[in-house]
Amino acid sequence: MSEKIILDLCGGTGSWSKPYKEAGYDVRNITLPKYDILNYKPPKNVYGILAAPPCTMFSFARQTAKTPRDFTGALKIVKKCLDIIWQCRLDGKLKFWALENPKGYLRQFLGKPYLEFSPEQYGENYTKPTDIWGYFFKPKKNKYEGELIGNGKNWKWVKNKILPDDYIFPENWTANQAKKSMTSSKFAIAFFKANK
Repeated sequence: MSEKIILDLCGGTGSWSKPYKEAGYDVRNITLPKYDILNYKPPKNVYGILAAPPCTMFSFARQTAKTPRDFTGALKIVKKCLDIIWQCRLDGKLKFWALENPKGYLRQFLGKPYLEFSPEQYGENYTKPTDIWGYFFKPKKNKYEGELIGNGKNWKWVKNKILPDDYIFPENWTANQAKKSMTSSKFAIAFFKANK
């Protein structure tokens, strides 16, 4: 698979492209600080592209931020991702491409996504409504066995809704929020299986 190039645009930790890397694909994680997407020129014959431009300005959760939204700056990165996708398609035989962002204001610019999902549909124990636009095969869902319960802000998966009597939802889920910012590993594996 080493001749199959996968571009992971704005890939951060590389969690979405990890299954491709483990399978021997030539994965190139185009992310800061090593690469600035705005100055990146892709190689020829790219096999697949995964793009996850920053969601900070498009997020519904940004309502309490002290600085105003900068759609113009955020859309420059989205547009650059799309320019790279289009260039790779014109230059070769791009097998698939996908652009991901949590459900938010990006819909107002790109329209309805091809895939709407949340990680619990692929076996994770948290929710994160997510949109993906692109040209790819939809991954098969593998729902977790149990139920998602909580107070609307803090959620927990449990089998048969059984919790200890003294269980209290933590007030600060900072570690969980950090985990949720990465692509779900179970979704990444399902996506890889559908788009090899």
